[in-house]
Amino acid sequence: MLKNKNIILGVCGSIAAYKAAILIRLLVKAGANVKVILTKNGAHFITPLTLATLSKNPVLSEYFDTKTGVWNNHVALGLWADAILIAPATANTLAELANGVCNSLLAAVYLSAKCDVYVAPAMDLDMWKHGATQKNISALTGYGNKIISPGFGELASGLVGEGRMAEPEQIVSFLASIFSINLPLKGKKILVSAGPTFEAIDPVRFIGNHSSGKMGFALAEELYHLGAEVTLVTGPTAMQTDLPILRIDVTTAREMLEVCVANFSKSYITIMSAAVADYRPKTVAIQKIKKAAADLNLELEKTVDILETLGQQKTKGQILVGFALETHDEENYAKQKIAKKNLDFVVLNSLNEPGAGFKTDTNKVIIFDKNLHKFVFELKTKKEVAKDICKTILAAL
Repeated sequence: MLKNKNIILGVCGSIAAYKAAILIRLLVKAGANVKVILTKNGAHFITPLTLATLSKNPVLSEYFDTKTGVWNNHVALGLWADAILIAPATANTLAELANGVCNSLLAAVYLSAKCDVYVAPAMDLDMWKHGATQKNISALTGYGNKIISPGFGELASGLVGEGRMAEPEQIVSFLASIFSINLPLKGKKILVSAGPTFEAIDPVRFIGNHSSGKMGFALAEELYHLGAEVTLVTGPTAMQTDLPILRIDVTTAREMLEVCVANFSKSYITIMSAAVADYRPKTVAIQKIKKAAADLNLELEKTVDILETLGQQKTKGQILVGFALETHDEENYAKQKIAKKNLDFVVLNSLNEPGAGFKTDTNKVIIFDKNLHKFVFELKTKKEVAKDICKTILAAL
């Protein structure tokens, strides 16, 4: 949920500043872009070099760097950020922010920000409980800021109580949950198929196709970023994803059919982008066929049409999307597929288009909906095509 999010991390003068290193590491690992604003007192507890190395960005402390002549534009920083996270936030910083005291770069960015601000306080228990601190907390929440409450535990003073900054893992989990709340597919189950199927001739040979699975994987990842719980059924492919997507590997059309049918009834949207074999050998040799005769005849039989099977099982409220890869009379074949297989959308791509089709990193598609409205897109990367497909579906919903 944090992938490509721009996050400004404010680090203040607390012993808990050491946790900022762990926090940055987790944010970057989650795919976020992190810029750090380190206060003067914060630099007593953790070095700018550590924070810069982990965030992969220069650490900011002053409006104007006298050594480099660079002005750190607080307004631009406030506009850049998707979220501002102040962790640790000291009692002094809470007071400054609550009362609009603008005597630091961090305070100026805070006052300029258009995004949500999250504050993770860290201080000794008596400081946290003091009426002045609680008044400042009330003022900050009144301005719309979110407080990530401190935890209970051993403090730097040796006392035990409330005031310990929330753990980095808790903070990152909290941010991820906040960003996911307004996602259009939050909590929806989505089924995606990808890649080819291989139909065995003998133990070493098979009938297959050139599908790489790139389009299906791009769709699965985009749907995940829209909040969906994605099940990805994939044929043999070298593609990988590091996102928490449920991946089910299959080899044959029959195996893909069984898995898709088992998962279809609970899926809100199903996108069948796999290149499933239309035919398979009627008989599979138990041993490798030896190269004896001058020619070899294979008797083939049709595989079960997975997309048509799902179309017959589709209930009201389910969305079914198919793909059509054609070499001639493309649009007519795509339109026929909508009616024949009870689809809500069909995504057409043509092997005649340069840069489209199997194995490439790009694709050029036309989308038809069930009312035969036509949506034409230019040649784009498959990741961008996945966004276009998802946007078209969501717009219709």
